[in-house]
Amino acid sequence: MHKKLNKFSPEVRERAVRLVREQRDEHSSMWSAVQTIAPMIGCTPQTLLDWVKRTEVDSGERDGVSTAERERIKALEREVKELRRANEILKTASAFFAQAELDRKLKS
Repeated sequence: MHKKLNKFSPEVRERAVRLVREQRDEHSSMWSAVQTIAPMIGCTPQTLLDWVKRTEVDSGERDGVSTAERERIKALEREVKELRRANEILKTASAFFAQAELDRKLKS
């Protein structure tokens, strides 16, 4: 699995979001502000809107799962997957040793 390469630094993202938020009242809508600022940053309007929404979620201004919580959920999902895999290995080993013990008792 490969991680998506971020073209824009966190500083550029923060500045772009700050510009949208500062200039929001000068436009008829959030989308209008985003469309004006995105070309100045060099990103698509949808990308910039996603950054704005993510910032709003992370700051509690908008409903949703924060970035920190998403990362925590991903880590927990990885841990669950690893534990399930370990559990399957233990079940297989247990069955193997139980069968070996039965075979040993039958031969005695």
